[in-house]
Amino acid sequence: MPDVHLTRIGAHAARIEIDNPPANALGSALRRRFLEHLDALDADPGLRAVVVTGRGGAFCSGDDLKEQEAVQTQGAAARKALLGEFASLLARIEAFRAPVIAAIGGWCMGGGLELALACDIRIASTEAKLVCAGVNIGLMASAWRLPRAIGMARAKHMLLTGLPQDAATAERHGLVTAVHEPDTLQEAATRLAERIATRAPLSVEATKRVASLPPAEGAAAAAAEMEALVRSADHAEALAAFREKREPRFGRK
Repeated sequence: MPDVHLTRIGAHAARIEIDNPPANALGSALRRRFLEHLDALDADPGLRAVVVTGRGGAFCSGDDLKEQEAVQTQGAAARKALLGEFASLLARIEAFRAPVIAAIGGWCMGGGLELALACDIRIASTEAKLVCAGVNIGLMASAWRLPRAIGMARAKHMLLTGLPQDAATAERHGLVTAVHEPDTLQEAATRLAERIATRAPLSVEATKRVASLPPAEGAAAAAAEMEALVRSADHAEALAAFREKREPRFGRK
């Protein structure tokens, strides 16, 4: 049965896996399941990093087109609600307090690329194919997020042609930050999550919040965050560790 699985991959990290072969379409039921997992993780103060990925050789193909077709006959309100569901999931990932890493293996298309773009960091397998598929199906996807990730010219090339980009091109353009062999992708994602999880949690969360803001807002927010962080126990621990020539032991305080 199609599902979205949640697995702990360490004391402070977790993996969310979309499991809906062949392409891991993310229909309404699976989106609700995904949100349930995010809520559960958000309620865990020990959670510091999340990996999002897909099973079966694909990352995600976005919305379930069969559901979209069925909704077409149900009126404008139903169509708007369906689109709003997917947008709400993306917004929830972007606003999630801990960093979210997309581990992209295989096809990442349409809303699946939007899902990856909503994550903080993206890594891919050598077999990954990333497609802005909106123009291929009479819709629009990634037109806002993609230019902010890779620049306007490169984004428009993907957005307006609907052509797939391989993993090497995606890395060269900055769409993903690393490329791994398929059998080592999840291990690499876990290492990255674990590395983030060993950093000062309040600092990581504050950095994520500030990095996504427009420049003017970001400068003001950074000053306010720094005022709180400089008084934190984690900062005091980092200073003590530096003085004592040891690794810091960060908490969440």
